[in-house]
Amino acid sequence: MSDAHDEHESAIKTPKQLIVAILAGFLVPIIAIVLLVQYVANDKKVGAGSSAQTPEAIAARIHPIADQGFTFQDNTGPKQLQSGEAVYKMVCSACHDSGAAGAPKFADAAAWAPRIAQGYDTVLTHALGGLRAMPAKGGNPDLDDVEVARAVVHLANAGGAKFKEPEVKAAAEADASAK
Repeated sequence: MSDAHDEHESAIKTPKQLIVAILAGFLVPIIAIVLLVQYVANDKKVGAGSSAQTPEAIAARIHPIADQGFTFQDNTGPKQLQSGEAVYKMVCSACHDSGAAGAPKFADAAAWAPRIAQGYDTVLTHALGGLRAMPAKGGNPDLDDVEVARAVVHLANAGGAKFKEPEVKAAAEADASAK
């Protein structure tokens, strides 16, 4: 048998080659890491001297999100009843502008005629309690009955009715202020 399998040869044959190999083993990974860090960190950063550090930009970033687009109400004070038009815009228009789920469209006299023929009390009862796809109070249980009645009058009168605006009784106002 041959003794060739016991012979080992190395690519490093001189001490100079050994030193170069050791240095390359340390320097190549270090250079690669430095280049990767520069590549990752070499992005346009917003810092001092940019428009992101102006007082207005800082105030916009730290401004409470709850203050954007919300109207704060004092629940301890008397309730301010909304007009029929305001209730319509806030709650009813979602379905009555588009006619969703068979809702009669705003100012569509033909669609409102059979409902108006039933009378104010029936239409108001349906608005307060719900009917078919329409939930009670249009889906907003926080509405007062007077607010719903005002919205019914607003909708029905736009469709050709001659309903009168509901009157708010002094006792109802006293109860609302007591709450």
